[in-house]
Amino acid sequence: MQHHLILRVVARLLLPPIFLYALYVQWHGDYGPGGGFQAGVIFAVGFILYALINGVDALTRVVPPRALILLLAAGLLLYAGTGIATLLLGQDFLDYSALSHDAVHGQEWGILIVELGVGITVAAAMTAIFLAFAGRSASVEDKDW
Repeated sequence: MQHHLILRVVARLLLPPIFLYALYVQWHGDYGPGGGFQAGVIFAVGFILYALINGVDALTRVVPPRALILLLAAGLLLYAGTGIATLLLGQDFLDYSALSHDAVHGQEWGILIVELGVGITVAAAMTAIFLAFAGRSASVEDKDW
């Protein structure tokens, strides 16, 4: 990999604001546009930018593929677990009002938990998809079809 100093410096300057903006979108999602899906994509963009500048091997040292699998499962469990908890509390699936003594507080907590699960799942899935395509062997591309 060639070392492009300007690209590396700019990318290192951009990564913290990208991740900070992703957190903003994640936690602001229940009050306005945005939420888990959008924040997950922005997180994945930060990881993909890191891989494009530093290499795929550097990204797999920061976020090992096994961690991505665990994050995928954790996000899905947060989402589904919230729905199952509401069922066990006697309400419909994902009826957040059952999560607190006050229906409004239950709605707030429920959407935060579900959106967090979606954000984790989307970020891990997008990063895993990038790694699956970026980790392809060069010999596949060089074959004469």
